[in-house]
Amino acid sequence: MNSVVDGECYKGIVPIENSIEGPVGLTLDLLAHKINLSIEKEIILPVSHNLLVDKDIDIEGINDITDVYSHSQALAQCQNYLENHNLKAHFTLSTASAAKSIKGKKGVGAIGTLKAAELYGLKPIDKNIQDIKNNQTRFIILSKHMSKITGHDKTSLLFSLGDDSPGGLYKILGLFARDNINLTKIESRPSKEGLGKYIFFVDLEGHQDDEKIKNILNILKEKTSFMKILGSYPIANFSDIVFHK
Repeated sequence: MNSVVDGECYKGIVPIENSIEGPVGLTLDLLAHKINLSIEKEIILPVSHNLLVDKDIDIEGINDITDVYSHSQALAQCQNYLENHNLKAHFTLSTASAAKSIKGKKGVGAIGTLKAAELYGLKPIDKNIQDIKNNQTRFIILSKHMSKITGHDKTSLLFSLGDDSPGGLYKILGLFARDNINLTKIESRPSKEGLGKYIFFVDLEGHQDDEKIKNILNILKEKTSFMKILGSYPIANFSDIVFHK
């Protein structure tokens, strides 16, 4: 994300939601508190996790492994597999760094992609080890540019309430219900300003330049203590997703 902000990269791709583990908290927190970029597009990809080992070390099967390294999301998505095989999990910053870190090591494995195995001289000893086979992750493409209206868009935004009064959130959501705007997702994250204080993330159907949406957002600015539009972008086509068997 910082590379895009600094102009080193034109666009960045980050995960924001997984069908098993839910929202990616780190991405949401960065979008809320540190990064000012626009969501230009969303991509939904099937996720296949594989147990990788160094191909140059004599490791034949799962019984030769005691420790496994990977990103926290990948480990969580393979939790049953790890428990069933008595494997000790270790967290890394990414699945790629996990794959890179086990090169030349015996008795350890990494959860990652087949592409990572190819890049770092590893081999898979077990494939598709995720607990739920129809596992998918939603990624967002971030840039400094806003997508134009396509007629099949969604808008992502976040807001905080000014005070914790009865019905406060209900009144805000009622603005969308009144104008028949469909909310496809709503979730909360701690605002980092104290217990009981939250930021609400909302996805809604429509583009921020649609006249109806624009009017609601203007009212929302007045009724919240903080509001940030994360972007308007084309809705991903779920029918294009092909799952691993």
